[in-house]
Amino acid sequence: MTTAKLLLHCPDRPGILAEVTDFITVNKGNIIYLDQYVDHVENIFFMRIEWELKEFLVPREKIEDYFRTLYAQKYAMDFRLYFSDVKPRMALFVSKMSHCLFDILARYTAGEWNVEIPLIISNHPDLEQVARRFDIPFHCFPINKENKAEQERAELELLAQNKVSFIVLARYMQVISDQMIQVYPNKIINIHHSFLPAFVGAKPYHAAFERGVKIIGATSHYVTTDLDAGPIIEQDVVRISHKDSVEDLVNKGKDLEKIVLSRAVQKHIDRKVLAYKNKTVIFN
Repeated sequence: MTTAKLLLHCPDRPGILAEVTDFITVNKGNIIYLDQYVDHVENIFFMRIEWELKEFLVPREKIEDYFRTLYAQKYAMDFRLYFSDVKPRMALFVSKMSHCLFDILARYTAGEWNVEIPLIISNHPDLEQVARRFDIPFHCFPINKENKAEQERAELELLAQNKVSFIVLARYMQVISDQMIQVYPNKIINIHHSFLPAFVGAKPYHAAFERGVKIIGATSHYVTTDLDAGPIIEQDVVRISHKDSVEDLVNKGKDLEKIVLSRAVQKHIDRKVLAYKNKTVIFN
């Protein structure tokens, strides 16, 4: 069953919900999902709707133009249209840590996600054997201050050649440049521990252990030009105690990071995330 998924936001006013649903039902589309939300502070209407295309009268290649002409211009809508039979293409960026990479590749191999992974990019060669094990092309781009701009241009060319639609930073230990962010706005997903900004540096779990923290967490968000401050997609925490060693904190943190990142990726693949300003609306 092929479906169309429409995500939109616009200034709130009466009649939007009725008009959008009427567009689908009048053209014999069977609505199978509908969720909407109004931000009364910003006065913004958000909506996600999905319908079957089997009996839909408007040819799929014309749906976007029809909707833009009939409704988007009228209501000043920002919208995105997706089709369930078009798999998003996800590039993975990694460095040396493998826990998030293994979790993502296990879910991918098990068929949990409606996604394709055409390549893995890294700034180190360490995880090439993992990519080889899962039969995914691996590309290494060593990066330093002198070659960063040149290497990222080469990465962008490779991403374009492989028609990559979004990027997942699976513990990629490099700051993404503004150039790449502009090419993939709200399409680069990052994961990090939730100690920031309290425990910065190379060993945050050691610093947290010394401080005796009781909760550790993980945050997954879209990457923006503000470091680790983009729209948040998913978060979670786990409690710890004085009985936990530094190794326990690190292991619990890794478990949490891979779970939170995979939840965020799942939501993005399912087209259930709508970013607005520096926040997200997560549809059920």
